[in-house]
Amino acid sequence: MFVLRPIFTAKRLMALMLAAFFAINAAAAETKTLLFYGDSLTAGYGLDPDEAYPALIQQKIDQAGLAWRVVNAGLSGETTAGGLRRLDWILRQKVDIFVIELGGNDGLRGVQPDVTRANLQTMIDRVRAKYPDVVVVLAGMQVPTNMGPDFTAAFAKIYPELAEANDAVLIPFLLEGVGGVPELNLPDGIHPTAEGHRLVAETVWRHVEPLLK
Repeated sequence: MFVLRPIFTAKRLMALMLAAFFAINAAAAETKTLLFYGDSLTAGYGLDPDEAYPALIQQKIDQAGLAWRVVNAGLSGETTAGGLRRLDWILRQKVDIFVIELGGNDGLRGVQPDVTRANLQTMIDRVRAKYPDVVVVLAGMQVPTNMGPDFTAAFAKIYPELAEANDAVLIPFLLEGVGGVPELNLPDGIHPTAEGHRLVAETVWRHVEPLLK
């Protein structure tokens, strides 16, 4: 008389389950994090979150088949001082590339460039203290000329000088080809439209893509 045995014994089933568990966790461990830390430009003010440039970068990553996830940590109205206050909470998650897009609101509010520079430097120091192997990217900003030539010139120097001093990757001007172009910005003249964000994503992608491979 033949006895039908189950295809999988209890031990065999447990082994398969454990193998699947470790495979899933290994895949998750291999996925790295690209975090955008910014203000309303990063948050996608006035738009659906899927239209903001960080989401568009995630689309490009997925299309390229790269194991990276994008985190949008943009907060409308954020200044460099505000960014410092919430930084420790943001750094509770592991970050491999940290893009800093802050300072624009400082400039618009007349915060002295030396203060903005010091806040950004402290931010860089704290990010690297937490994750020594992180790649820091600085998204350069500019302020309107009505702030005065001395203020405008001093502000413009912040990002390239910090990038050089800290061996960080520099995006010279986040709003390249978008800032000051009426049809690419919302009626406030400050925040990009969906099309504007697509151009911003192209600018960001040129500098970030080489870091992902």
